Amino acid sequence: MGTKTMLTVEEYAALQEPEGERYELSHGELIVTPSPSFFHNEVRDEFKVRLRIFVKKHDLGFVTSETDVRLADDVVRRPDLAFIRAGRLEGVDLDQIPLPVPPDLVIEIVSRNDRADDLLLKVSQYLAAGAAAVWLLYPNTRLAYRYLPGKLEPEVCSAEAGGRFEEPDVLPRFSLSLAEILG
Repeated sequence: MGTKTMLTVEEYAALQEPEGERYELSHGELIVTPSPSFFHNEVRDEFKVRLRIFVKKHDLGFVTSETDVRLADDVVRRPDLAFIRAGRLEGVDLDQIPLPVPPDLVIEIVSRNDRADDLLLKVSQYLAAGAAAVWLLYPNTRLAYRYLPGKLEPEVCSAEAGGRFEEPDVLPRFSLSLAEILG
């Protein structure tokens, strides 16, 4: 087993990522993962386009992808998609890395190299930082898991059963068929 690389958020922000790798920081530990696949990015981008159009039309806030967000003093994550409500970025330097504002909603597209324990740690970190919901989308099984603060078990949605992505408390009136996104 390799040695863990421990960093501060400031040291993390100064790193240069090599081609084909992505970095995150979890309790000071540098997490190195491969860049996402073409398929992963297609699912993410399709979802992002639809969500961004809705959010802009209703002036609800901001949708971003692959943006480093600081979740705690020693935790920086890079959600595949994140929604931040209007007004929460007022006065924030948007060139700052990582963004010091945690997302209200997180959507992660699960890749074949993702491990269940790593994903659940990310979910817990997002929720602890104040996310209202975290969704894990599994394109290969066409399932989605919705995690909420204070709930031990996620809600499971299936594209085959007509499942829909909906977050009425965060994105009122937004509804998207999982089958449309997951192919």
